This record gives sequence, structure tokens and C-alpha cells, in this order.
Amino acid sequence: MRAMLLHRIVDLAQEPAPLAPAEVPRPEPKASQILIAVTACGVCHTELDEIEGRTPPSRLPMIPGHQVVGRVAALGPAAGQFAPGERVGVAWIYSACGRCDFCRQDQENLCAGFQATGRDADGGYAEFMVVDEAFVHPIPAGLGDAQAAPLLCAGAVGYRALRLCSLTDGQALGLTGFGASAHLVLQLARHLYPHSPVYVFARGSDERQFARELGAAWAGHTDDPPPQPPQAIIDTTPAWQPVIAALACLAPGGRLVVNAIRKESKDREVMAGIDYAAHLWQEKEIKSVANVTRRDVRDFLDLATRIPLRPEVRTYPLEQANQALLELKQRKIRGAKVLLMDFR
Repeated sequence: MRAMLLHRIVDLAQEPAPLAPAEVPRPEPKASQILIAVTACGVCHTELDEIEGRTPPSRLPMIPGHQVVGRVAALGPAAGQFAPGERVGVAWIYSACGRCDFCRQDQENLCAGFQATGRDADGGYAEFMVVDEAFVHPIPAGLGDAQAAPLLCAGAVGYRALRLCSLTDGQALGLTGFGASAHLVLQLARHLYPHSPVYVFARGSDERQFARELGAAWAGHTDDPPPQPPQAIIDTTPAWQPVIAALACLAPGGRLVVNAIRKESKDREVMAGIDYAAHLWQEKEIKSVANVTRRDVRDFLDLATRIPLRPEVRTYPLEQANQALLELKQRKIRGAKVLLMDFR
């Protein structure tokens, strides 16, 4: 089968084509696993974190990709939840132990045995992949494969971040950075909190214009003051400076939710500039988002179908995965990027 392989950790600024095309054996489903014939796989900033070593793969070579849509191609001997030909998806959560306190309390995202698709097990940058059927999600009718793919991570983790904001309708929401996740959160927030203005902070003028097109009440540069202090801000950037800027404009008692699996280390000294009175006083909070649960994914897919919520996507053939990743690194973003196995 065709696949794109990561063989070693690299800096994309120095090596812009980190993935190598390869023909590899098709995996066989064991026990309760199912074999998925992949049709689409979203390209996520977390793949950059894997490739550049901020959250490195557990082994190499590795097939990345964790926003996977496809059809059931074969069943393991103990699998029976899905039928051959059924359309399904796989998200960032590849598996969890199912036994620890976190798993028993519906917090499997915090399980010490959490395994990530495309980081701890081969993912969707390939024609086929295997996964335990317990971590597979039915894809609702009405969603195209390319549209469904970014909902599995960018959408689901954005949904989790929005829930963690504990927002009340009418309170202002801020979004720092405006990539695949934030453009979905904006649309979701406008549906769930119709009286809450959404303010977008983004470095690029194209990103700010895109936010306005999607209904942002205001869009400015990361350091610009918004019309009023937001009660909650979701940060989706890989950098530290937006965290400082967000804390400075957050309302008293407000919450900053950091939706990033890692932050780039090159500017971490910026955090030494935190001033207690300006950034943290008046009971401001900082909360991180760690992974997603299966319930997050399924609840969000159901909600996205009912709204309906449709991501803006740009598609690429599998062999152009490096181009899509490089554009993401260079912040050439408008919505989400998706690889198609049968590109047309």
C-alpha cells in the first residue's frame, strides 16, 4: 500500500520534505481491530510537533495522521461493531487502558496509557490502517469525507476547549490564532452562544479577513486591544507571546484555555515577562487542553451535523503531504488541509 513515512526528527525550516513516499505491507486486523481503507486524512499542526520533535513518535519510522476517514475493509476475528463498507473515522485517541481512575471517570484523555494515532501507532497518511473498533467513530451521513476529516481533531478538540471556557451566553469570547480549529470554534460558538461576541486575534491580515467573513465581531492583531475584555480566550497558537497578550486583555475572573499540545521553545523566555498584576491578578485562570476523549468526538460529530457545521478545506493528493505540512508551517492557512487517497 502507499504511505508517507517519517524516518527521523527534522526541522522543517531546514528540511522541507520530512516524509518519504513508500510502498509498505498492508496491515492485518487482529482480535477486535478493524482494517480501514482510508479515503481522507486531515493535516494537523500536531504533525509538525511530531516531525520537529516536540511530541516525537514512540518509534520510527511512523506513518502520521490522526484525522482519518475511510471505510471498513476487513474485521479482526473478535470485531463486530461495524460492518464491511461502513464509513468510519479515527481521531487522535488511538487507545487508552480502560482500567485506571481517569478512564473510569470519562477522562481517558488523561490516561497514562493514552496512545495517539499517528504518533504511537501508524495513522492515516496511508491507504490502510488498523485500530481497535472501540476507538472508531461512525461518520454521519451528509458529511463528505474531506469535510469530516478535520472535525475529528481540529473540531473535536476545539469543542472540548470551548466547553472548558465555561462561557455564559452574552459573555465575550476571544480566539487567538485562526487556523483549522479556531475557524470551526468560531462557527460553533456563534451557534451555542448567539449573544456572545467573538473576537479574533491573528497576526495575518488574511486570517483576520477570513474571521470576519465567518462572523467574528472584531478581528485584530495579537497585541491589539479588543472592544471589551473577553471572559474567555482560546489560544491555538504554537507560540508563547500570544499567551502573554491574551492574559493582559482577559476580563477579571476570566479563563485562558490553551489548546496546543506543545509550545515552541524558541520564545519560551517570553514567559519570564509575566507581570502578576497585569496578567494574573483578579482571579484570572489558565487551563490547558489535553487530547480528546471518544465522547468529545462523538458528541461533536453529532452537534456539527445538526448545526450544520462545515469546515473550509483545501485538498491535496497523499503524495503532496510535505507541501501541505510546509504550508502549515509557513502559516499559509485558510480553514483545514486534507489529504485524499483518490485525489480528484
